Amino acid sequence: MTILVAYDGSADARAAIEFAAKHLAAQPVLIVTVWEPLLVQLKKYPLAAGAIDPDTEDAAQAQAEQHAQEGAELAIAGGLSDVTYRAVADNESIWKTIVDVADEVDASLVVTGSRGLAGVRSVLLGSVSNHVLHHAHRPTLIVPPAPAKR
Repeated sequence: MTILVAYDGSADARAAIEFAAKHLAAQPVLIVTVWEPLLVQLKKYPLAAGAIDPDTEDAAQAQAEQHAQEGAELAIAGGLSDVTYRAVADNESIWKTIVDVADEVDASLVVTGSRGLAGVRSVLLGSVSNHVLHHAHRPTLIVPPAPAKR
């Protein structure tokens, strides 16, 4: 079985990878970063059409690839050995894409941080981790933020 870890480069996503590396048995791990193509952004935010730069799509995909690779490197540094990664384009919503990839690879566990880079948008629309928890038909681990150092 495969453990799927959602990773977006945020501190909470890092904490999720570190927790998985420290506490979960050695199983294959897939680090997934979801990115939004231009057409998905236009569909979700039609009023922002004038503000969206079409040249940023390649950059968004490249950044997602970098985040996924960074997540894999963190997992390996944390002690996990059978680690792969991929950046996946979001066709509808980030949480649904994570759930779909988990189904595709028949993940035995989905791991995510409690808050990602979505920030204010997640407060308005609900967090990705909350949606994954309620829609994934498999065990889901939501790792809270690391305690602040004093």
